[in-house]
Amino acid sequence: MSFLMPMRAVNRLIEGLPGKQRERALQCSEAVELLTGAILCEPGQTVRYVYFPLTGFIALVTTLAGHPPLAMGLIGSEGMLGVTLALGLGAAPMRALVLSPGTALRMSAAQLRQQMRDNPALLRTLNHYLYMLMGQMSQNAACTHFHAIEPRLARCLLMMLDRTQAGHFHLTHKILADMLGVRRSGVTIAAGALQHRRLIHYSRGEIRILDRRGLEVAACPCYDPGAWPDGGNHNQ
Repeated sequence: MSFLMPMRAVNRLIEGLPGKQRERALQCSEAVELLTGAILCEPGQTVRYVYFPLTGFIALVTTLAGHPPLAMGLIGSEGMLGVTLALGLGAAPMRALVLSPGTALRMSAAQLRQQMRDNPALLRTLNHYLYMLMGQMSQNAACTHFHAIEPRLARCLLMMLDRTQAGHFHLTHKILADMLGVRRSGVTIAAGALQHRRLIHYSRGEIRILDRRGLEVAACPCYDPGAWPDGGNHNQ
């Protein structure tokens, strides 16, 4: 669904381009709504559109038969969905699922390819972001294997906060469990512990961040606020 772009909402990849090249990218884009639960692509599916989120965020999800899905990466206003096109690959590597509703700039795959040919700064930006995203997914894999649920949940909430600046989210136990690759009971215990420490308020799927600094202390060492294409300039 297309609609008017929200005021003051920006995507950091596009915003960081030089003026004329940024304008060219914006002219090829349309603002669309991202609805919770929408699947934007499936593994192996031809990428028809790429998305530069302005608000809300998207999870990159991998699935195995007989197991619940597992979120391998998050994409918000710092990045884009479909960045593997920068490698000349036209198929999606993972499922992309909207977890938090919002808005995005959408561009067709053909338009992005043309923009990358005509706009060297955009191609450099996307290659840098692709490197950052690969690092995020690698870190997530190690974090899932080695770290306890509570600090992983704290890290996950901080990553969502960095990508939305909203301070509150609507996320069910099932969604959080899928993101962390654990049972719902584990999320209940971990969220209860963070709430007991007055770092968050969590009720009926509504999560509000009360103490960002305290949440950073509670998070596992995998959380790196500087691991951003814009150098970590995202003060809350």
